[in-house]
Amino acid sequence: MSHSQTSLRGYITVTVIAAITASLAAASALAFSLPVWAMFVGWIAFFTRGLTTRSTIENLGCVWLGLGVGALAALTISALALVLGVSVALPLVVFVVALIVVGLRGLPVLNNLLGYFLGLVAWFAAHLEPSLENVAHLAGAGTIGSVAGWISHFIPCRMLKTA
Repeated sequence: MSHSQTSLRGYITVTVIAAITASLAAASALAFSLPVWAMFVGWIAFFTRGLTTRSTIENLGCVWLGLGVGALAALTISALALVLGVSVALPLVVFVVALIVVGLRGLPVLNNLLGYFLGLVAWFAAHLEPSLENVAHLAGAGTIGSVAGWISHFIPCRMLKTA
């Protein structure tokens, strides 16, 4: 088999496995009544850096923490808006959250700035009431996505090494 045929075969293999994995991940999210779009947040987080099992866990941890920070920010905005008004409370809370999240990029682990922001974006895009249950709901969807990203990367790698 020529090099171009091997490359084409590898390309097709990766593409088909990713498509199958995406459809199974979407079906899993639906089966657990989780938002499919939030599953893709986890998938994106997987590919933000370090395509290893360890970095998968770290990237997902950053998404989870971003979700938690987003829920706390929403609570804080609501509380401060009663006193300061939303036009002051929102920028103030965003400033503090940005200081914290951007500062976390210097940690030795859990330093994926994109992961934190993916969690924050997912939280605010969901328009949910702040609660541990809702954070867990989105975290579950993100977990399915990260696992799917891991599968879509590692299965083709293993298959193509043995081929």
